[in-house]
Amino acid sequence: MALTRKLLSSFGIEADQIDQIIEAHSETVNALKTEIASLKDEAEAGKKNAEELKSVQKEFADYQKKVEAEAKEREGKDYDKLLKEYNDYKAEQERKAVRAEKEEAYKQILKDAGIPEKHYAKILKYSDVDGVELDDKGKITTAKEILKEIKEEWSDHIEKDQKKGADSYNPPGDKGGGGKGGMTKEEIMQIKDRAERQKAIDENLELFGY
Repeated sequence: MALTRKLLSSFGIEADQIDQIIEAHSETVNALKTEIASLKDEAEAGKKNAEELKSVQKEFADYQKKVEAEAKEREGKDYDKLLKEYNDYKAEQERKAVRAEKEEAYKQILKDAGIPEKHYAKILKYSDVDGVELDDKGKITTAKEILKEIKEEWSDHIEKDQKKGADSYNPPGDKGGGGKGGMTKEEIMQIKDRAERQKAIDENLELFGY
């Protein structure tokens, strides 16, 4: 039942008292309305904040999953990269070890062929060292064939070394020293034909200090 002037008057309340009661009642009602409105606003704000919090929590959870997935993927890539680098390094070291073993075996053939050690690097550079096969003793399986090829392909190096070592073309008492075919340095320089003279020089380099 609403509190009205008519209702209060029926109770025998005087007019000035009715005004006071109505005024006090209005203030109470207004205060209650204000409080209700405030509570309603707070409830709406709380609901909004709860929804925002829920949204933020969801975004954080999604971001966390993304970060974890990226970290896992990156970890996998780093592992694969490190494994590849290790395998590549291991393979390279093994290749170098095999190469060094083959070079040592090849050098022995060069030595057997009479090649001076100073020519080893040059000959190895142009030889198929990687293509040779070693037996269980570390020797090249095709050593005889390679020895024959070396003597044919690098004969100049063998001849020069043998000439110097034996010194057979520089007998005592021969002016200027003897060379191939018993020629001396002066005799070679007297050859008129330039091509023949150069050929004689090349064949007797030891007479010219080479």
